[in-house]
Amino acid sequence: MRDIQNQDDLYLLVDEFYKKLLSDTSISYIFTEVVKIRIEEHLPILVTFWSQAILGTGGYVKNLTQIHLDINAKEPLTPELFTIWLHHFNQTVDENFEGEKAEQIKTQALSLSTIMQVKIMQEKAQKL
Repeated sequence: MRDIQNQDDLYLLVDEFYKKLLSDTSISYIFTEVVKIRIEEHLPILVTFWSQAILGTGGYVKNLTQIHLDINAKEPLTPELFTIWLHHFNQTVDENFEGEKAEQIKTQALSLSTIMQVKIMQEKAQKL
């Protein structure tokens, strides 16, 4: 097995990852009912995000934190959902890649999950 090397690898990763998410009823409703993503439009955005984070290519300009806060306002993004998300992400990486970039992307995903949960809790505390 090889390491993540380019955007084609990242496309494979996010495509396989979203197949897992969308087939898991414990989390799929966030994407199908709350956000109502169009997967064919969403995947290139995710590839750009991860490419910037892992390969340093740049190009991602959206506010990731605000996107998740907006989703949380519609439907609570619970710690359990983040755990499910991270499990599927790590599993997808491990099934397809190994190496420095593969480990880096899993660490980055854990960091993002943690940061999003902290930001959601901060916003919730501010509203109390």
